[in-house]
Amino acid sequence: MTEQTLACPVCRAALIRTDNNLRCSAGHSFDRARQGYWNLLLAHKKRSKDPGDNATMVQARHNFLEQGYYQRLSDAVNKMAVSALNGNLEAVHQPKVTDMGCGEGYYTERLHSSLVENLTCNQLRENYPQPCPPTVSALDISRHAIKAACRRTKAIQWIVASGADMPLADDSQDLLCVLFSRLMPDAFARVLKPGAHLLIAWPGENHLIELRKEIYDEVRPSRFDPITQLNEQFKAIEQQQIRYPFTLQSQEDIQALLGMTPHSQRMASDRRARLNALNSLPLTLDVNLALLRKRKPLCNR
Repeated sequence: MTEQTLACPVCRAALIRTDNNLRCSAGHSFDRARQGYWNLLLAHKKRSKDPGDNATMVQARHNFLEQGYYQRLSDAVNKMAVSALNGNLEAVHQPKVTDMGCGEGYYTERLHSSLVENLTCNQLRENYPQPCPPTVSALDISRHAIKAACRRTKAIQWIVASGADMPLADDSQDLLCVLFSRLMPDAFARVLKPGAHLLIAWPGENHLIELRKEIYDEVRPSRFDPITQLNEQFKAIEQQQIRYPFTLQSQEDIQALLGMTPHSQRMASDRRARLNALNSLPLTLDVNLALLRKRKPLCNR
């Protein structure tokens, strides 16, 4: 993402970059951290002193994801994203893509690589050369997560910010990815161009069901319905269920998975001891993906 699509978190004016500084026309200024990210989360917008995942959770998530257990899920996300951008006849040269709630950057880095490799420019736009490189940004409210993400690649613009108040210009993004994060329909619709796409992922009923049965006396079905929740601003155009078995191959991987989920905070001591004694754990990945298109104003539908 070019800095011209960033919006000042104080006044919403465009942010212009000079070297390692961002500044808006009103004089609000933000310096880039030495790790390479931009901190655009205002102090009075924080709900705690250190919001989001802590350093321990971030490291656990990194350790787990690097083992490749979720690679097939990541591949499916990438395929859906490439298809959406390649199939959008109104897509501009160098599409702007943002990953909201990016965590330590596993999915974002792989998405960026896939887009660079597979995007082709709209054949109707003869003035643009092939290929069609994207500009990709990613944000998370956890500074620990963004610091870890910076170590992955400098090709992505990493930002500490809240998804509820994304420091992005209105109607500026061609694709917004929201994987396992809270839904905020108005915030999503604000930053996406009319007709642009929203790609979401959320757990299916049987996601990690074996682990949940180990932890809880009763596993209750979820009533989460994101398509209905987003329906006013977005129209669903594609849905897909990604489901496959996999087995954690070590106690280290089991602990990494526990450390990256909220389940570990709710465990009785006897159940934790039982999991601590395992050297492998068969599990089910069950995740729903959906691609939605931002609705145009009512009069133009």
